[in-house]
Amino acid sequence: MPVSYDKLWKMLIDKKMNRTDLKDAAGISFNVLAKMGRNEFVSMESLHKICHTLSCDIGEIMEFTDNDEHE
Repeated sequence: MPVSYDKLWKMLIDKKMNRTDLKDAAGISFNVLAKMGRNEFVSMESLHKICHTLSCDIGEIMEFTDNDEHE
Protein backbone atom coordinates (compact mmCIF):
# COMPACT_ATOMS: atom_id res chain seq x y z
CA MET A 1 0.00 0.00 0.00
CA PRO A 2 1.56 3.31 -1.05
CA VAL A 3 2.25 6.00 1.52
CA SER A 4 2.32 9.78 1.13
CA TYR A 5 4.05 12.37 3.32
CA ASP A 6 2.51 15.36 1.53
CA LYS A 7 0.82 16.40 4.77
CA LEU A 8 4.22 16.64 6.47
CA TRP A 9 5.67 18.86 3.76
CA LYS A 10 2.64 21.16 3.97
CA MET A 11 2.95 21.30 7.75
CA LEU A 12 6.61 22.29 7.47
CA ILE A 13 5.65 25.14 5.15
CA ASP A 14 2.99 26.30 7.64
CA LYS A 15 5.55 26.20 10.47
CA LYS A 16 8.15 27.97 8.30
CA MET A 17 10.56 25.05 8.65
CA ASN A 18 12.65 23.33 6.02
CA ARG A 19 13.67 19.68 5.92
CA THR A 20 17.06 20.37 7.48
CA ASP A 21 15.38 22.16 10.40
CA LEU A 22 13.18 19.09 10.93
CA LYS A 23 16.14 16.72 10.67
CA ASP A 24 18.09 18.62 13.32
CA ALA A 25 15.14 19.19 15.66
CA ALA A 26 13.82 15.62 15.50
CA GLY A 27 17.19 13.91 15.51
CA ILE A 28 16.50 11.90 12.37
CA SER A 29 18.97 11.14 9.61
CA PHE A 30 19.18 12.59 6.14
CA ASN A 31 18.43 9.09 4.83
CA VAL A 32 15.06 9.11 6.59
CA LEU A 33 14.18 12.43 4.95
CA ALA A 34 15.33 11.12 1.57
CA LYS A 35 13.10 8.05 1.91
CA MET A 36 10.17 10.24 2.91
CA GLY A 37 10.83 12.48 -0.08
CA ARG A 38 10.37 9.39 -2.26
CA ASN A 39 7.23 8.35 -0.31
CA GLU A 40 8.92 5.22 1.02
CA PHE A 41 8.27 3.59 4.36
CA VAL A 42 10.33 4.70 7.37
CA SER A 43 10.51 3.33 10.91
CA MET A 44 7.87 4.04 13.51
CA GLU A 45 10.66 5.40 15.70
CA SER A 46 11.43 8.07 13.09
CA LEU A 47 7.75 8.93 12.69
CA HIS A 48 7.39 9.19 16.47
CA LYS A 49 10.36 11.58 16.69
CA ILE A 50 8.83 13.78 13.99
CA CYS A 51 5.40 13.78 15.65
CA HIS A 52 6.94 14.60 19.03
CA THR A 53 8.96 17.45 17.52
CA LEU A 54 5.98 18.92 15.65
CA SER A 55 3.48 18.20 18.48
CA CYS A 56 1.14 16.34 16.15
CA ASP A 57 -0.40 12.94 15.50
CA ILE A 58 0.87 10.52 12.87
CA GLY A 59 -2.25 11.07 10.75
CA GLU A 60 -1.31 14.73 10.44
CA ILE A 61 1.99 13.97 8.68
CA MET A 62 1.30 10.89 6.56
CA GLU A 63 -1.42 8.87 4.92
CA PHE A 64 -1.82 5.63 3.07
CA THR A 65 -3.02 6.04 -0.49
CA ASP A 66 -5.20 3.63 -2.43
CA ASN A 67 -3.63 4.38 -5.80
CA ASP A 68 -0.17 4.50 -7.32
CA GLU A 69 0.00 8.28 -7.90
CA HIS A 70 2.67 8.72 -5.20
CA GLU A 71 5.02 5.91 -6.22
